[in-house]
Amino acid sequence: MLARTEEIMREVCADFEAELMQFNGAQDLVHLLVRYPPTVQLSKLVNSLKGVSSRRLRQEYDSHVRHHLWDGHFWSGSYFAGSCDGPPRTLVKQYIENQQHPA
Repeated sequence: MLARTEEIMREVCADFEAELMQFNGAQDLVHLLVRYPPTVQLSKLVNSLKGVSSRRLRQEYDSHVRHHLWDGHFWSGSYFAGSCDGPPRTLVKQYIENQQHPA
């Protein structure tokens, strides 16, 4: 399911003319490094990433997903976003790469 989540999120990023540069996740979260144009509103991108992935993953993995929802929601309503460029971007990419995959 994590691999499918990455595929969906890559598609959403492409729709926004953005690039999903790094992806990793665990059972209850994902880490993304996204390069997006300055014309894109970050809140709209995040809303689409969460909304589209939630709909598709519920359709494709309904029997598994329904046991892990947060009060009926696939994703938490919150998110963290930070910006970086140059060497700090490399550190963020390494951090995401080194996250543990779920067992």
